[in-house]
Amino acid sequence: MSNRERAILLLEKVPEYKMDYVVVYLMGLTAGEEEPDEWDLKMIDEAKRENDGEAMSFEEMAKELGVVL
Repeated sequence: MSNRERAILLLEKVPEYKMDYVVVYLMGLTAGEEEPDEWDLKMIDEAKRENDGEAMSFEEMAKELGVVL
């Protein structure tokens, strides 16, 4: 029996009042697993065009924006 099959069997034994916990846990495990859609790809391309590859510290960014820390 695979781990997936074992998980499904166990899931069938979870009482309904505990399913919220299971769903939230599974959402956490699968976060970031989705393929990027058209909008995501557009934003990634835009960020690549705007980014010159240099990093900026938090303090430098605050100074550039006129924020006093």
